[in-house]
Amino acid sequence: MKKLIALALVMLMAAGLITSAAAEEKVYNVVNLVNGNLGDKSFFDSAEDGLRRLAEDGRITYKTIEMGGLDSDQPLWLSTLYEVSDAGTYDLIVCGTYQMPDYLLEVAEQYPDQKYLIYDDTTYVGELDNVVNVSFKQNDTGYMCGVLAAALTTETDFRCINPEKVVGFVGGVDSPVINDFLYGFIEGALSVDPEIKVCTRYTNDYVDTAIAKEYAYSMINDYACDIIWGVAGNSGNGAAEAALETGKALFIGVDSDQELTFSEELASITLTSGLKNIGDALIWIFDQWDAGTTYWGTEVNLGIAEGGVGIVTDKNFTTLPESVQNAVLEAQEKIVSGEIVVSSAITDNEGAMALRDSVQP
Repeated sequence: MKKLIALALVMLMAAGLITSAAAEEKVYNVVNLVNGNLGDKSFFDSAEDGLRRLAEDGRITYKTIEMGGLDSDQPLWLSTLYEVSDAGTYDLIVCGTYQMPDYLLEVAEQYPDQKYLIYDDTTYVGELDNVVNVSFKQNDTGYMCGVLAAALTTETDFRCINPEKVVGFVGGVDSPVINDFLYGFIEGALSVDPEIKVCTRYTNDYVDTAIAKEYAYSMINDYACDIIWGVAGNSGNGAAEAALETGKALFIGVDSDQELTFSEELASITLTSGLKNIGDALIWIFDQWDAGTTYWGTEVNLGIAEGGVGIVTDKNFTTLPESVQNAVLEAQEKIVSGEIVVSSAITDNEGAMALRDSVQP
């Protein structure tokens, strides 16, 4: 009898090992829906890079469907979502950005057994048990950019820097998400110099560079801003154009490494960029999934520690005074350790607006 029991235990243990090995060897089948086209050197390319790395590591198989980014393409976004959901062959359907949540809500409700991930959007968090929303701590990124701007704006020996303690922020829509960048930016700047002024303008647009350019000209010529952070999508790049054309200011990019996307001239005046690392965030999700932790029906808010956000620390960043570089890197370490907790406009937009108004020049 004892031998039979021992044999049974051995068989159970072997079965457990086989099951465990099978779980470890799980290869997910993924489809990546791009409501635009690859080659944007921003969100879509970042997501693609993360999935490519997962595939190279043998963790997923995937295909990417470029659906086009024009208004006339939007019916295709919905029909493609239906098509891939109806196929029933994907472990995960990935899509992203603020233009997709309404389409995803309609489709995901009808396919409750299908799993979905949407990045950089929190519109319907918690309303669907089969969707995970991946968002980012852009306030942490903002803090580091604010530290950089405030530390540099008094370095008058550095190109384009004047004696005035004024930096600028050109945002898109006056909203909690954009103000989350701003909240961190101001707090980071004030941590360096309590006397700093931050001139803030909103384009209420994400494509028209002329608006941001006009605002940036005013910031530079009327308020002596010498560093401007553009957080308004393509529209914000107009601020970089104004900085270049006046020869009086420098620029900070957003979301992706804009030194890589700009012309040589615009890249030359771009000090760094605050990053949203979509690809790294997707890898983090699969790491968690493989470890047995899932987030369906909830929001995952990723910061520096998880690789969700960051700041560019090569190229032009390395030309900054050592004291400025060290201030930024020290702030990053303190955010990761929890010594610095950056306020968020997502939970306190009124606080962000009050602080914004208090530091206007």
